[in-house]
Amino acid sequence: MDHQKIAETPRCFSEYGQLEQVVLCTPQYMRIVDIINETQRSYVEENIQVNVAIEQHQKLVSTLEEAQVEVILIPPDSQLPEQVFTRDIAFTIGENIFIGNMQTTIRNGEEKIFQNMLDQRGISYHTLKSGTIEGGDVIIDDKKVWIGIGNRSSEPVLRELQNLLPDYHITPVPFNPRYLHLDCVFNPISAHEALIFSPAFPQESLDLLSDSYDLIEVTEKEQFQLCVNLIALGEKKVVTQPLYHELNRELEQRGFHLVHVDISEIIKSGGGFRCITMPLVRRR
Repeated sequence: MDHQKIAETPRCFSEYGQLEQVVLCTPQYMRIVDIINETQRSYVEENIQVNVAIEQHQKLVSTLEEAQVEVILIPPDSQLPEQVFTRDIAFTIGENIFIGNMQTTIRNGEEKIFQNMLDQRGISYHTLKSGTIEGGDVIIDDKKVWIGIGNRSSEPVLRELQNLLPDYHITPVPFNPRYLHLDCVFNPISAHEALIFSPAFPQESLDLLSDSYDLIEVTEKEQFQLCVNLIALGEKKVVTQPLYHELNRELEQRGFHLVHVDISEIIKSGGGFRCITMPLVRRR
């Protein structure tokens, strides 16, 4: 539900602080048209049952609102079948919103609808132009920003971001480009813990990430089901799917509180909870 209320200033300093405000888009026109990731390749024949995807998405919205998160819904466009994945359109670093430059033409136009929403609410933003970048490759942790270098984001944008954010440390994280985004294979869920699918990374990237986090390894099967792509609500509470049996068991043993929502239809297009949520405000 769009409450038509927004904080004067966006603010996100981590992936795990208390989530307060987030942007989503109903999957009303969701479908696999052009295959743009390996998951879609597996489901292109059966494609997406839109009525099921909408029902699952509504359950997620209700779950977020029950957790006192303000949900802003941007209007779906019939020409934009990937629009449900709001995370890629833009991202928030500190008190700055950046509009991405997405790599595939099928997603052209999503950014205009997002910009209209920001303009209507009087929120300023930066448009990045030096290369491609998608929000799924951007992970923030205080003054450290990890940028995945795979298929969707390019190194020239790192220099542009560093110039715009001189107080932040922008760090490239190379990973295997067969995986869609960095947040499909790496995702911090607390100040000291992060999910990882290590086969996606060269050793130097693993060394870099293990210096900052206790890495929680996931299985190949659950990675394909987008288990790394969880969203943290804050205070060690995460939204997860019931089908992530091994990961859920590990997280419970580590003291996480799990909130179960089924988005099994939505993940057929290659994105999970993090992909379909774009935070504007997280409490520090």
